[in-house]
Amino acid sequence: MTLNEKSVQNSITQWIVDMEGAPGTLYEGEKFQLLFKFSSRYPFDSPQVMFTGENIPVHPHVYSNGHICLSILTEDWSPALSVQSVCLSIISMLSSCKEKRRPPDNSFYVRTCNKNPKKTKWWYHATLVCGSQSARPWLERKEHSVPFKGMQPLCCEKAEQL
Repeated sequence: MTLNEKSVQNSITQWIVDMEGAPGTLYEGEKFQLLFKFSSRYPFDSPQVMFTGENIPVHPHVYSNGHICLSILTEDWSPALSVQSVCLSIISMLSSCKEKRRPPDNSFYVRTCNKNPKKTKWWYHATLVCGSQSARPWLERKEHSVPFKGMQPLCCEKAEQL
């Protein structure tokens, strides 16, 4: 991971971090860019973090518009987290992937979402795997969506726009 120095020349509140997929993973050798946007409340408010550029990873928790479903980017944010620790969490999320695929609601989400991923209320499912055809109707019933704290979600989907 490296900070793209050109990205901070115009504004200290917006950074681009260049990263590469970890060796021995599905993303080995692939290059990605993460966009960090910091509000005036940072570090007490999480930065807006999303993939940007020409190569958005195909992953069950990454939408084709670059939005990332990861709890530390929203409700599990802590001021103790740094840009480096966020990047490490994202690399870890990519590295644990066993199959490249988009989230099951990718098309709908990309058509209807806010440009700011922090405007999405994510719901994390601890017991089901994204994309499971038999689980899909169960996931769509909001009363079964239980927020899952403290871990990378096994399954996530957009619940509502804020």
